[in-house]
Order: sequence, then structure tokens, then C-alpha cells
Amino acid sequence: MKSKLELLKITGGKPLKGEVQASGAKNAITKLLVASLLSDKKCIFKNVPSIADVEITVSLCKEIGSNISWDKEKQILEIHTPEIKTSYVSQRFSGANRIPILLLGALLGRTAEDVIVPTVGGDYLGSRPLDFHISSLRKLGAEVEYRSMHKEGAYFAQAHKGLKGTLLELPYPSVGATENAILAAVRAEGTTLIKNAAVEPEVQDLIMFLQKMGVTITTDAHRTIKIIGGSSFIEATHTVLCDRNEIASYALAAISTKGHIFIKGAKQRLMIPFLGKLREVGAGFKVEEKGISFFYEKPLKGGVHIETEVHPGFMTDWQQPFVVLLTQCQGTSVIHETVYEKRFGYTHILREMGANVELFTSCLGNKPCRFSQSNHQHSLLVHGPTSLQARNISIPDLRAGFAYVVAALLAKGTTSISNVTYLDRGYANLTEKLQHLGADIKRVSLSAKSNALV
Repeated sequence: MKSKLELLKITGGKPLKGEVQASGAKNAITKLLVASLLSDKKCIFKNVPSIADVEITVSLCKEIGSNISWDKEKQILEIHTPEIKTSYVSQRFSGANRIPILLLGALLGRTAEDVIVPTVGGDYLGSRPLDFHISSLRKLGAEVEYRSMHKEGAYFAQAHKGLKGTLLELPYPSVGATENAILAAVRAEGTTLIKNAAVEPEVQDLIMFLQKMGVTITTDAHRTIKIIGGSSFIEATHTVLCDRNEIASYALAAISTKGHIFIKGAKQRLMIPFLGKLREVGAGFKVEEKGISFFYEKPLKGGVHIETEVHPGFMTDWQQPFVVLLTQCQGTSVIHETVYEKRFGYTHILREMGANVELFTSCLGNKPCRFSQSNHQHSLLVHGPTSLQARNISIPDLRAGFAYVVAALLAKGTTSISNVTYLDRGYANLTEKLQHLGADIKRVSLSAKSNALV
């Protein structure tokens, strides 16, 4: 039987118009599912997106011992883990996404057995070290080590003497390290303070869910999270917050194509830095009771300066499709990436399509940057406006993938985009939503021997 390959075919030139519903956040629900493993009570999640990363996380939880019922049409998922059947996560999950490492924090306090999880995956955006994760778990009383096994790697952890609350101060407000520390602290004896913690909306969503579960957890105004450990929980129902990355993606696609869309369920409070930059380039938006409208209303102007940073700053996941928008703006704009040092790898494809983009190793900005003394190309200039031409594209990572989709919607001709599984990880019903908005897009399957790709 021949292997199958799927790709997107997009013919540019059509403005997006209409209404779409904002999906639940990928970076929230996957962590919430892991958090539910702390409890032996049933948890119910609403607004759950049907995406690949959720499918993978569901499979992980089932392997550990969770009973799961997922109504994808109603977007409701029930999970109940009365006992941990195994604390060994098989190597088939190696590299699948970045969820396995969070199982260390969730399971160390739930089981007396050794916890073994495979190496993490997800998009390669540069260095994403686990030092902050491991250091925090060790300070809480866990023993953690990395071992090579079966040509793959795995993390071994145990806390046979139990976890003890402590003071944790993160060197950098990493979202993943913050979440891992929170999960471990929930069942630790005593009080844990996490300083310099990440405060992204998805982290806040996790905290709110844990409160519903019966956890004593709170935050203050100085990036400090306080958790009082315990082992008594209650059933909880939680609605997943909307996906701010998806909202920004569709908004930029609509404005770039000179369209007008309404994103139902979009929340202004999650998008403040993004909306501010839209105003700077002259893009239109209107905050309404049930969502936000995004539209093109006049020629777009460049000259903006964007520096990505941790919340409440401008998200690193917003800059890729925003760069495509800037190719349609009059003037020169600056992007300074301070979160991941290799986030601009996608730009060579945009240049091949006709974009005028220059990369720099120096910091073109004033924000504190970990890469100031490195040789990484982490700043860029975008000169516009430029017209884009269709070509064949292979997606390297999730957010770059949507940037290519926006570029294809603008380009003259028909663009073929392969490696669409990256998009499946984070965008629910992407093809159907874009078709509903009037895009000329279709998803096709080809045999591996087909010559239609390149």
C-alpha cells in the first residue's frame, strides 16, 4: 500500500470575509489535561479544540490510566484518572510534543513509582533547555536524571521521600518551567513560592482550573505564585480560554488580503499588545460584545517596531504572520525576537516569494535580550509593500506554517504547501474555516510517488 501525503493548494487574491469561531487554546487544554492527572476526581473541559496536540495528550493520559470521553462536535471532554496504572510513558511519544516533560511534575506527587518520560518534541525554534524544569523539581525534593535508552532519550524521576514545598526562583519566566513547578508543588508538603514565574493567560487558566479542583493557589503582582500542597480534590468543570494565536493568525490573514472578518469569542484582554500594533500600521478592528471584527480600511503604513517578549508583551507566536502583513505595508519595519534565537528560519521562503526581508545578528531594540552577545540572526527589517508570487513550500514549524498560508493567500498563482501536519497541531478545521471565509484553498492527498509536489 502506497503511503499518503497531504498538502494544501491555495490560489491567492481573494479577500477573506465572514465569521469564524475562536477555538480553545492549544497551549491551555494540553496542560489542563496533564493537571487533571493530579486528581482522582472527574474533570470536565469545554471548548476543547479538535487538533493533533490534544489527540496526542489524550493518548498520553489514556496510557497512564485516564478514562476519557470526548465529544468533538460539542467540544466537551471528560477525564477521570482514579489511579495511575503506569508511570512509564512509552518511547512512541518521544518527540511528539512538549507535554511529556510536564508529566514529571504531575506524577511525582501522585505515585510512589519512578516516573519515566521520553524526550520532548514540538517545533525546533532554537534552544529550549529543560534546565529550569529539572532544577525546580530537584529543589522540591525529586531526583531527576536523563538516560539514553533504545537509541532514544528519557527522563527518570522519583520522589520516594515525598516532595517538600520550597522557594523557587526561575532565572527566566519560562512558561513550561512555571507549569511544571506548579504541578509538582500541588502535591508537595507545605508551601511553595515560585518567583519570576510566567504569567501568560494560559498559565492563569491553569491556576484557575486548579482552584476549581480544590488547590490552594494564588498569584501576586510580582510574578510570584504561591501553592499550599495537599492531596484532597473535588470534581471540576472548566471552559478553556480562546486561542490568542489562532485569533491573531486569522486577523492578520483577513487584513493582509484586504478583507473583513468577525472572530466570535475573541477576547480583547488577551490581545492588547497585538491590537496596539494593528493600530500602528493602520489596520482596522472593532471590539464587540461577542468578539472582535478585523478589517482593512486604508493603505497600511510600516515604520513599526516590534519586540517579542514574555507576557504581557508581544507574543513570539504572533510575529511570523505579522511579518507577512508588514510586506504589504508602506515603509520599513523592525522585528526584534527576544524569546527564541532561531525563530526567523521561515523568512527565506518569504524572500523567495518576493518579500524584502533582511536579517541581523545585532539587537534592533531596547528590550533585554539573551542573544545580544550571540551570533544568532534574531532581528529583521521588512521593506514594503511587495507583491508575492506562488511557489511550492514545505512547512518547518507550526507558526511559520500559518505565515506561509497568509503569504499564499496574497500570492499571485497557486501555492502548494506540504508538511501540513504541523498546522494540524494547532489549528482546528483550518481548511474548512478558510473556505468558509472565501479563500480558494483545498486539501489534497497524493501518493508518495506523485510528481505533483515539486
